[in-house]
Parts: sequence; C-alpha cells; structure tokens
Amino acid sequence: MTQARSHEFRTRAVQALRDETLKSALARAKDGFVLKRRQALDALPEYEALRDRAVAIKNHTLEYLDHYLERYEEAVIRQGGHVHWAENAEEACRIVVEICRQAGARSVTKGKSMVGEEVGVNDALEAAGMEVVETDLGEYIIQLANEPPSHIIAPAVHKTRGQISDLFHKHHARYGLTEKLVEVPDLVNEARQVLRQKYLDADVGITGANFLIAETGSNIIVTNEGNGDLTNTLPKVHIVTAGIEKVVPTLEDATTLLRLLPRSATGQQITSYTTLSTGPRRPGDPDGPEAYHVVLVDNGRSAMLRDEFREMLRCIRCGACMNHCPVYGAVGGHAYGWVYPGPMGSVLTPLTLGLREAKDLPNACTLNGRCADVCPVRIPLPDLLRSLRHRQFQHQLGTRRARWALRLWAWLAQRPGLYRRVTTLQVRTLRLLGGRRGRLRFLPLAGAWFRGGRVLPAPEGETFMRAWRRRGKNP
Repeated sequence: MTQARSHEFRTRAVQALRDETLKSALARAKDGFVLKRRQALDALPEYEALRDRAVAIKNHTLEYLDHYLERYEEAVIRQGGHVHWAENAEEACRIVVEICRQAGARSVTKGKSMVGEEVGVNDALEAAGMEVVETDLGEYIIQLANEPPSHIIAPAVHKTRGQISDLFHKHHARYGLTEKLVEVPDLVNEARQVLRQKYLDADVGITGANFLIAETGSNIIVTNEGNGDLTNTLPKVHIVTAGIEKVVPTLEDATTLLRLLPRSATGQQITSYTTLSTGPRRPGDPDGPEAYHVVLVDNGRSAMLRDEFREMLRCIRCGACMNHCPVYGAVGGHAYGWVYPGPMGSVLTPLTLGLREAKDLPNACTLNGRCADVCPVRIPLPDLLRSLRHRQFQHQLGTRRARWALRLWAWLAQRPGLYRRVTTLQVRTLRLLGGRRGRLRFLPLAGAWFRGGRVLPAPEGETFMRAWRRRGKNP
C-alpha cells in the first residue's frame, strides 16, 4: 500500500499554508475547474434527473454487488480474459507482480489508476526489478518528482510551469533532450517524444477502470490524452486494476454515469477518449493484447457495505468535492497524506487506513456542505464526516482538550435556557470586541486561525434564534 502520512496532516497543512507557489497554483486550477463545471451543467437541463438516475443505478448495484461481480467475472471469462480477486493491497500487488513475471516483463507502462496508487503497485513492480512508466502526463510529472498525486483528476495541479520545465530538463537529458523548454506545447511534445518509445518497449500495460460492465465484461476508461489506448493495446499483456465498486449492470447504465463524470470533473461534455476494452485480441483484430487480466480489489470496500458508509461507494472519482472545498483549496492534496485528498479522502482514508492513522482528517472540514451539493451521485459527505467524528469521540482518539470541550458543549446544549443565555452573552461580547469596523483580529484559543493577518467578521449583535423569532418564526 502507498505509504501514508495522514497522521501528519496538521504539520503538512501548516507548511502548505506558508507555500506561496502552491497557493497560486491551486487558485488558478480551482477557478478553472469550478467555472467550467458550472458552464457545462448550465447547458444540461436534465442534470438533476441524471443525478437521481445515477444514484439509483449505484444503489441498486451495491445492494446486489455480489451478483453483478459474478456476472462480470463470467462475461470476462467468456471473452477470453482472466479475473483475479484481491482482498487487500498486498494481495493485489502480489497478483500484478506475478502476472508480469509470467509474461517475462521488464518494462511496464501504466495509465492513470487511483486503485494502483492506493495499493502501491508501482513500488511493488520496481521492487521486483521492473521499469514502470506512468503515461498520463500529470502522473508522469509527479513520477519524475517522486511525489504522490495531489488531485485525483489533475495529479500535478500543484506544479507550476517553471517547476515542470526544471523537472524535464533534469530527467530528459539522458534521452539527448538537453534544451530547456518553457512553453506548454513544447513541454508536452518533449514528454511525447520520451513516452513514445516507452509504449513500444512495454511488455505489460496497466490501466485503471472508470466502470466495469457486468453484461459484457467490458472495462471503460476516459482520458484526454489517448495514453490509455496506447497502454492497453500495444503491450502483449493488459492488466486492469479496479475497486469492486466500479461494476455497473449494463452499458446503458454506464452511459448515464458517463454524462455526469466529465462534466463534473473537467467541465467537458465528454472526454476526448472513451475507451471500451473487452478481453484480449481476437483472430482478425489489427491490434490488442494477447492476454487480458482484471484484478478486482476489495481493500476495505466490503466492510463499507455494511454501514452508513456504503454511500461512499457511489463515488465516481470526479474530484468535484475537492474542487469546491475551501480546506483543500487552501492546503492542497499532499497535506492529506495519502492517495485520496479533499472531502472524499477525509472519509475514505480513515475507513481504509483506520481512524487512528487519519484522526485529523474528519475534522479537516468546515461542514459548509458544498461537497454534497456538487457531488453528481449525491454522496452526503458532511454527514459521513460527522459519523466519523462521532466514532472518533467514542474511541477517545481526539485530544483530551477536544473531548472535554465536546462534553461541555453537549452538557450546555441539553439545557436550552442556559444555552440561549450563554450564546447571547458570547454574541454581544464578540460584537464589542469587533469594534466599529465589526472585525475580529484575535480571540483566545484561536491564535492559529488569525495567523497571517486573517480577520473574522463579528456577529451583528443577536443570536440566530433571536433573529428567527424577530422575523415572526417559531423558535
């Protein structure tokens, strides 16, 4: 499994807040993601109906997941492929390495795969003596930088053009490319030059899966670079790594989800390449692999089926939640310390690695609800984060000060009259501290929040409940 440092969230977040280059890179990317998504959805009047249909498809599939996985396996075998079941990350890596060894592989190309990142397949293959080359441009950049992805859609979103130029100049000299390039088209062409031979030399190609189709045994990937097609057709062996929740019953169901995924992810009506792979090469096919393997990864997903966190398995990995998250927008993906950042990562990481390892992540959220609003499959992320906070409190995983503060608040909240008097006093005090400009520049026990010149608007002078009654509403 990819090495996790989620327990270092606080330290990494502070470092990220001080990184001015990171701030500017994240700001540019966030504006683009949010604006393009909004424009794409404004042009789709049936968006809400599509969301409802997508939720129904995913809920139905999860309810009968064992049935559809068996149907998928049968369909893959009919098409001449092989299906392997991996209970955890270690088993997934062992299976992939063994397939590559049986193929006599020395070089492996890899399309974008979050499950591959999750289980740490690159490290396993390299430890077995094989060269692994990421072919997605963003993944290739962070591979050169020896960094994990900071975003599930744009892995190198935290990198500036100057940093990428330096990376290419440093690593591409061995291929005879010694000129330092700075313009984006030139950098892209240089990466193409290097990767072209890697595609031709590869013995095995590994891709992820956006969807697995139970009725046909097909695997669907969506890309904008065409690297996935070259990865799954040129090598003699194609391996698909996918979580068990990726299966959907029919191709028609997949089309519904495909109308939502690119719009939510990149603001496109459809990605440049939507590729279906169904088994190995058949007689008469002009290209394609000689062998086709699918590695279905559980790694904690079955446990999620048993409780309220089942809803997280609806996720189609569009990244909209993190694009709209103020916390992710401030600290970036690396602060979260594992493969999945942002709101989705704050739920998935504690469930996969354990709350003790990732105890800070459920609290790295303002509960503003934007992630739930923009999720194309209506995952109630704030509710799931609250559930994790409740578990954390039950297992006494927070700091002692935080636990005592929660107990005090709970005691006060159970006494409505006293609660109203205390909150009224707090609001009036904060209003006085805000002065004529109505801005707070410091509060006891909140010094870290105000660090760097941040200010907080002071309350207007009355509590919400008093304002509610003043407007003629029932308390």
